[in-house]
Amino acid sequence: MDSFRRGDMVFDVTDGGPPDGEPVVLLHGFPQDRTAFDRMAPALHTAGLRTLAPDQRGYSPGARPVGRSHYRVREAVGDVLAMLDAAGLERAHVVGHDWGGAVAWAMAAWHPDRVRTLTALSTPHPAALQRAVLHSDQGLRSWYVGFFQLPLLPERLLLAGGGAPLRRMLSRGQLSPDAVDRYVARMREPGALSAALGWYRAIPWSTREPVGTVRVPTLHVWSTGDAFLGRAATEATRDFVDARYSLEVLQNVPHWIPELAADRTAELVTAHVRTA
Repeated sequence: MDSFRRGDMVFDVTDGGPPDGEPVVLLHGFPQDRTAFDRMAPALHTAGLRTLAPDQRGYSPGARPVGRSHYRVREAVGDVLAMLDAAGLERAHVVGHDWGGAVAWAMAAWHPDRVRTLTALSTPHPAALQRAVLHSDQGLRSWYVGFFQLPLLPERLLLAGGGAPLRRMLSRGQLSPDAVDRYVARMREPGALSAALGWYRAIPWSTREPVGTVRVPTLHVWSTGDAFLGRAATEATRDFVDARYSLEVLQNVPHWIPELAADRTAELVTAHVRTA
């Protein structure tokens, strides 16, 4: 499967590994795309796992609806369910990073019958994040969320000079030049950055649909070099999981775990999947 449809939208997908392997869904964040998992996926395939990595809404050129309400988390969860249906899969292991992690948490809470295991890379449970914003330095770490609510200005600033500010932001996170080039090129496509920022601008809609307690086996992977998501939210996350839960901390790895700690993360995901 290289694409699937939901309504009038078409989503691009990388479907790899043995077709009869345990299915693992890989959900990227901002401003990445499905290639964020290109270094992780081969190790998962070697372990006998099938991977499905979609370009999520706003990132797939054929799935960029206009209007921020289209980017609330419930719609993104619906996209993943549509992909599983198109692939003929009743359930899958779900791995999400950054915004993909938010989708993964919500899917596990709202549709536990479709999720065998959850792996959240970087992203804490949404309720833990909200708590940390009020009681730790997380509010300062998340300053950009408020900035992204502004109309038009974030697009103009990030894409000035051919995307030079966005390029600098990603390069400071130690992403490879090739990865930076890919992500900046994607965000320079017509309407792409506004669509990607729609996820942030839809937060007022998303927060009206709380993500409750997760009751599927959960692995949370966090890195001490993450400039955006701090320890307080990470430590609070276990309070919102009523199932087997483990936290793995990667030392001195920046936020971009799928790219910068691909081998170790693949090992952790494989072990987690095999315990299900």
